[in-house]
Amino acid sequence: MVQVVEVLVPGGQASPGPPLGPAIGPLGLNVKQVVDKINEATKDFEGLSVPVKIIVKDDRSFEIEVGVPPVSALVKRALGIEKGSSQPTREIVGNLTMEQVIEIARTKKQQSLSYTLREVVKEVLGTCNSMGVTVEGKSPREVTREIEEGKIEIPEE
Repeated sequence: MVQVVEVLVPGGQASPGPPLGPAIGPLGLNVKQVVDKINEATKDFEGLSVPVKIIVKDDRSFEIEVGVPPVSALVKRALGIEKGSSQPTREIVGNLTMEQVIEIARTKKQQSLSYTLREVVKEVLGTCNSMGVTVEGKSPREVTREIEEGKIEIPEE
């Protein structure tokens, strides 16, 4: 029987302590081996919480599936801020470039339900709006409108 353990770990800094050790210890796995594999797989997301699935098979072999951190965490990392605005319509906490927005959208595209990069960019802009983050000095809603009107081109991949 296959068992799946889902945990949220700090990228590149998982440790044998909670939440990982207590979750996988009873399954008979070598905890250090699992931690090392997770740290290797999540090193690109250092400083972010990363969702990880550990799939344990009957023969005690395992696979790791690494998810993508939430858009808000990717935006905070790009801006180097701790948290978004508590009053997003009045307090602006940062300004992203359009290139940064597109890069965040590319990172998130594999887990999005949207079919095109253009739609994922609009999802990222929605998150920016609720966090009090502007894009190129404009409100995210204004940037979304400009994408809809064709004033801003989003490359298709």
